[in-house]
Amino acid sequence: MTDAELIAILIRTGSRGKSAVELANDLIKNNSNLTSLASISTEALRKNLGIGSAKAAALVAAFELTRRIDFQNKWFSRKKIGMPKDVAEIFIPLLRDELKENFIVVCLNSANRIIKYETITVGILNSSVVHPREVFKVAIENNSANIILIHNHPSGNPEPSKEDIKITKRLVESGKILDINVFDHIIIANHKYLSMVEEKII
Repeated sequence: MTDAELIAILIRTGSRGKSAVELANDLIKNNSNLTSLASISTEALRKNLGIGSAKAAALVAAFELTRRIDFQNKWFSRKKIGMPKDVAEIFIPLLRDELKENFIVVCLNSANRIIKYETITVGILNSSVVHPREVFKVAIENNSANIILIHNHPSGNPEPSKEDIKITKRLVESGKILDINVFDHIIIANHKYLSMVEEKII
């Protein structure tokens, strides 16, 4: 799809005498290029003929979302994990208001930089019950040297259950067989976190 066609999907309709694609083409030309268009305000967008409040808001929201994704990807690629607090500082904002239990695998390269993270399960209770094949499939697909396991406790209590400990120990053993190190298992509970490595549970 062309840039104009993508913008046309966002603005959905054209204006009098112009299709959405033609209107999108005019927007790009009037603002020099796509990069310039992506950095202008809602008010500036509305100065373009055929762009009202709804179209301007849709465009600004789409460009802002793209900027956030780009920033997050670049930030993750630079972020080196040295301590459990490094992981907690990333994932507490993502999980603190979650009402369901999420189990996440964080893939690290050999320099302990985050390559990717993936949510394996989401549920109300015992979402930490995962199988090694699910966890290590993600690790192998992303060529991970190390992984960090993360799950949240919506109850606000970061203490691991017997099941949490049992599953984590099984995953650590599986990792040894596959030569993928389970760096830590961190439980996030609102603004608190618990590292199973710091607590010497694993």
